[in-house]
Amino acid sequence: MAGTVALESLQLSALQTAVAMAVASGAKSLEAAAVVSAADEPAAADLAAVRDLGGAGTPVLLAGPDGTLKLAAEAR
Repeated sequence: MAGTVALESLQLSALQTAVAMAVASGAKSLEAAAVVSAADEPAAADLAAVRDLGGAGTPVLLAGPDGTLKLAAEAR
């Protein structure tokens, strides 16, 4: 689990933070990623971060604040 980083000199979404934490912990890949958000779709930067570690096609699941799955996308 990770949260958004909102510093004056550094902004990362929760998903970007989670990917960075995985890399820092020695992960070589991702099987999937999940995010809870009020957004209608994952941000392009989030999909790119997942792609960078997991590869194109890595599943990204987006759930609403109530936990309901809103979208299943793929990193691109």
